Amino acid sequence: MLLDGWHLLHDAADAGLAISTVAIMDTPHDAANLALLEQLSRTGDVVTVSQAVMDALSPVRTPSGVVALAQARPYVLDDLLLPPPALVVVASAVQDPGNAGAIVRSAEAGGATGVIFTGASADPWSWKALRAAMGSTFRMPVLRHGDVMRTCDELRRAGLQVQAAVPQGGIALHRADLRPATALIMGGEGGGLTHDVLLLADEHVTIPMQPPVESLNVAVATALLVYEARRQRQLEG
Repeated sequence: MLLDGWHLLHDAADAGLAISTVAIMDTPHDAANLALLEQLSRTGDVVTVSQAVMDALSPVRTPSGVVALAQARPYVLDDLLLPPPALVVVASAVQDPGNAGAIVRSAEAGGATGVIFTGASADPWSWKALRAAMGSTFRMPVLRHGDVMRTCDELRRAGLQVQAAVPQGGIALHRADLRPATALIMGGEGGGLTHDVLLLADEHVTIPMQPPVESLNVAVATALLVYEARRQRQLEG
């Protein structure tokens, strides 16, 4: 993963990720940043680079002055199922990296146990997605899986119900039972979920909206569904 900025670097270090190389333009004045560099220099390389090199390394238009390379933590499906009852968000063909990162952030904030990106989804470890997730990708289990149908099948075999989010015609959000172990299947921008995925789902769930609005941004919809699951589970407890 390419990390740009002190905030992400601190979050990655706090999460215990392996950070192999840090490039800076100038010695930071901030005590916390200085301490972080000293810590990272014990296990990796900290190098000072010129403005031209930083411009080449950094993907942003105005470089922050620090970039780093970190190793993403590997996860398997079982990691996403704890603690029970699992709440797994499955993003199917979510192509915008900003949405991908926001989904991960909303999932962590709402207490989901993991996120799976399937199909043609954006890379959740790309720099844009990492910036949108604001550190959540370092702390919660995130997987890439090529096929949404196989993902749903594996989650069902693991004991999760499969709830597919649809703009219209599903069970109203507050009436859907999200207390059991659940996989929330979210469709990508524009096309939504395929007919095959909808047939596979145990139920369809819809977020009620005031006309003439017909749909919500996928990251916003994910946040609403995750927080409804959180609300129901807290009431049960």
